[in-house]
Amino acid sequence: MRQYLAALFWPIISGVLLAVVILNYLPSQSESAPSSSASTAPQSAPPARPDPALPPPAERDAPDTRTAEPLTRTQGQASYSDAVERAAPAVVNIYSSKIVENKSKEDLSNPIIDRFFGKGTSARQRMLSSLGSGVVVSEQGYILTNNHVIEGADEIQVALRDGRETIAHVIGADPDTDLAVLKIDLDDLPVASLAADHDIRVGDVALAIGNPYGVGQTVTMGIVSALGRNHLGLNAYEDFIQTDAAINPGNSGGALINAEGAIIGINTAIFSRTGGSQGIGFAIPISSAQRILDDLVTQGRVIRGWLGIEAREVSPRLAHASNLNAPKAIMVSKVIDNGPADKAGIKAGDILIAINDKPLMDAQAAMMDIANVNPGQAVPVSLYRDGKEMTVSIKAAERPAGQPTIQTPSNKK
Repeated sequence: MRQYLAALFWPIISGVLLAVVILNYLPSQSESAPSSSASTAPQSAPPARPDPALPPPAERDAPDTRTAEPLTRTQGQASYSDAVERAAPAVVNIYSSKIVENKSKEDLSNPIIDRFFGKGTSARQRMLSSLGSGVVVSEQGYILTNNHVIEGADEIQVALRDGRETIAHVIGADPDTDLAVLKIDLDDLPVASLAADHDIRVGDVALAIGNPYGVGQTVTMGIVSALGRNHLGLNAYEDFIQTDAAINPGNSGGALINAEGAIIGINTAIFSRTGGSQGIGFAIPISSAQRILDDLVTQGRVIRGWLGIEAREVSPRLAHASNLNAPKAIMVSKVIDNGPADKAGIKAGDILIAINDKPLMDAQAAMMDIANVNPGQAVPVSLYRDGKEMTVSIKAAERPAGQPTIQTPSNKK
């Protein structure tokens, strides 16, 4: 029996030792692929077309903004206090208030309220206040903030970090991107520097500056989690920077900055099931915000390209049945009478596969691409009709107020 165990023992030990030797000498390989991101700066807005139905352009020059130096990407650092000190003085607190009618019948018939306020006057009204943040982007006193921060306000008060306070007036607002421009009249204003849009990459350090919950100016840190986020159902036009820097109520309209203090975005929304920050915040890229700023200041409205179509995304089943030689496409569901597409011969049922020589990835991206086209510019559109591919040139017009955007599941209200 002992001889049998000895004969069995030594082969097992030899096998274990051989396995250890092989594992120690096996080479390990790892592959890494460089990542890159690129974005195209939107084209500058053209002067307003002489249309009697549109309001005349404002007699103002575009704001003088500052462009930051390119971001220097080095090893991690122990403190970002220098970056905060460059940007934080230009981040302001915004307090907006409005008077609303009190519809409570009990309040209106209360004799005590009638005694002190008088019948049918102040008893019928109450004051609503909200708070948010904004960023001074020009020495002329222009401030970028969110439209929802000041929407419907009867009075807007701005408080600077140096203690000064003043009343602001609204230059213009763009609900489609949830941006608004305010103006204040103060001397020696601190002004933020704006980062170039191509100088933003996923993984960059990001700092959010604002006034969360009204506690005062606060800085939180994270990274750029993603770029080009859309289909969120927040705005008609979406191209968000996603960050995990804590953003809470009151941060809206504040600054998202890089590690050197340049503004990369305007904080606008959070994804939350509780109302507090859960590490998913969204900011409007500063390149988009600057275009809105320039248009609102110089034209009094935002100028966007328009083709005069309503469309929806093509389902995979329909794409397969139509033998589309494209990964994505959108189908024209309606052509606006006498619109640019109608004049170019576009028909309902046409399947669009590329606009301006750029393949269509989805309807939301197509809507952004069309909006960035200058009115009057000829836009080549590749499409399928009756199983044949063709290219049609459409002369873009300015999108009229109230016209619907391209339909997507995310922007249906």
